[in-house]
Amino acid sequence: MDRPAAANPATARDIILEIVRNMREGLEPLHYSTLPPAIFHVYLHTSDMERLRGILPRIVDEARRALDAELETLNRASLGERLKIARRSDPRIVAPEGGWQIRILEDTDEDAAPGDIAISSELALPAKDELGSGSMTKRIATRRMGGVESTKQSYDAPPAVPAAPASDAGAFAVIEYEDSTGHKTYRMTKDEIVVGRGGRDYWTDIKLETLPDVSREHFRLRRDPASGQFFLKDLSQLGTTIDGAKAPSSMVLEGGEKRDRNLEASVPPRARIGLAGVVFLEFRSTSNG
Repeated sequence: MDRPAAANPATARDIILEIVRNMREGLEPLHYSTLPPAIFHVYLHTSDMERLRGILPRIVDEARRALDAELETLNRASLGERLKIARRSDPRIVAPEGGWQIRILEDTDEDAAPGDIAISSELALPAKDELGSGSMTKRIATRRMGGVESTKQSYDAPPAVPAAPASDAGAFAVIEYEDSTGHKTYRMTKDEIVVGRGGRDYWTDIKLETLPDVSREHFRLRRDPASGQFFLKDLSQLGTTIDGAKAPSSMVLEGGEKRDRNLEASVPPRARIGLAGVVFLEFRSTSNG
């Protein structure tokens, strides 16, 4: 892809300023208050991560202080407002109740370069008053690549609340797993799904909140409609296991470029699928009990 010339390595100050910019970009005005994003995932190139690893706790601490200072600046009333001549146009920004949550991780995107800073932040919007409606999540993705800044925003609607306990009817398979957010159940209703940590440019059907050992697109699970058999294609860096046996990697590096060899492993009707030894999925095909 075309991109500006490689930037200089990212500095700690660059990272802090980009976190503050992400917060400003993600402000959500309500009627009586304005909410900022509270959870920040910061992705750095491997070389920047290694160089700054020893001071990451200090960077996180100073980033929190910078966010508090930015809120104070943004909330500071103008002279006219202080004299009650003018009326404040925007509701006051309130700090998140649980504080600022910041994690700095290694960026595994192929197009990442030294100096690039990518941040994905989240803001849980208040639930609607209607019975059964949950809260929507606002996601703010900011990037500084080659010195060029960009911003994207999206809204994830809450899942529909079922009137009765979910049934396995209509599902080809049931997958149970546990990540950092708790125990979850996924019912596979299409012939192919993608599993991994996901990310700005990575769609996943099962998005795992876990360590970066798990790739953003870790594996694909495919069902053959004719036979009902399931097959797994490993796309990860640190591997996938099926009942403890390592699945063949479908990705190979040739001339500095990744190539998909389209290798798949058969998945039995019941299997324990491991992702980099970090997360384990309990797979069960509904057509085979």
